[in-house]
Amino acid sequence: MDTASTGAVKGWEAAVLDGGPADGLRMRVADRPGVVQVTLPCPVDEEPGEAGLRVEALYVYRRDPRVREEPLRYGFDGATP
Repeated sequence: MDTASTGAVKGWEAAVLDGGPADGLRMRVADRPGVVQVTLPCPVDEEPGEAGLRVEALYVYRRDPRVREEPLRYGFDGATP
């Protein structure tokens, strides 16, 4: 039975982020995703009120396809919103 039909995770692998605000961060990823998103909370000047809103900055890291062994490497993509 393959993972596409079951939704099961193939396995976890070590990965490291290069550049950007999370430079050097080590983590584990499942199924070698092509993109990893990192968010950082942004302070707000006013109370969020009843809605409980929060603001976060989004950073995108893309997997380097040349790296085939652990740790996988994800490079900061400063061009993405």
